[in-house]
Amino acid sequence: MPSLKDLKNRIASVKATQKITKAMKMVAAAKLRRAQEAAEAARPYSQRMSAVLANIAQAVGSDDSAPRLMTGTGKDDVHLLVVCTAERGLCGGFNSSIARFARDHARKLLAQGKTVKIFCVGKKGYDSLRREFAGLIVERMDLRDVKRIGFSNADAIGRKVIGMFERGEFDVCTLFYSEFKSVISQIPTAQQIIPAAPAEAAPQAGAAALYEYEPDASAILEDLIPRNISVQIFRALLENVAGEMGAKMSAMDNATRNAGEMINKLTLSYNRQRQAQITKELIEIISGAEAL
Repeated sequence: MPSLKDLKNRIASVKATQKITKAMKMVAAAKLRRAQEAAEAARPYSQRMSAVLANIAQAVGSDDSAPRLMTGTGKDDVHLLVVCTAERGLCGGFNSSIARFARDHARKLLAQGKTVKIFCVGKKGYDSLRREFAGLIVERMDLRDVKRIGFSNADAIGRKVIGMFERGEFDVCTLFYSEFKSVISQIPTAQQIIPAAPAEAAPQAGAAALYEYEPDASAILEDLIPRNISVQIFRALLENVAGEMGAKMSAMDNATRNAGEMINKLTLSYNRQRQAQITKELIEIISGAEAL
């Protein structure tokens, strides 16, 4: 049984931890609103970009003039998984859920005889995936020094992915991230970005509109598809930031509550043991007085 001094030190230690978790919860709550607004603002742009690509892709069709980023290599033997996670922990199962989702997808591809390559964006995803797939990780991007995610960060990742595709290093690229729904709900998501898989073209009211492209549609796609890849990666990074802050806020709130419960239990044990020790000392004093 721990002594009174040990219990007192334990209570002080848990109280100090509780102060830290409460402060981290408040910081995450302050950052969450801005991150959520950024993620929600990026969704309409990325969706509209996909719709524009779908409309132009209909004009191009599947002829030889279509860009390779849209049509692909014609094979699906080599898959690149771009796994986006957070740089820091203490956010519950946020990072592990993305890594688990990507790990299951990689196992499925390997079971089908496909070649899998992994591009890790974020330290936690790299730490999780390298335990099983260390030999499959071909690239890693570290964003720990970035205080606020910008389009330039996503564009750098997009350029690396496009460069790998142009060198013939993979056939299909899939982006993994966590879509922010609420503070307690972040959904792991997989999105194919190469070959481009745009959303269906928006339905036209009345007669179908006729578009004239200047320059031609293929030249427009050559410029828009690389930009769309960076836009989709940017959206994924923003969704991850919002999801990380929401998960961290929820995790730190639970940790603060658990610390409070632990403090109550330790305080009760401390008081009981202290009362028992006082009672024992009183009995010894009374027994000694009666013996005299």
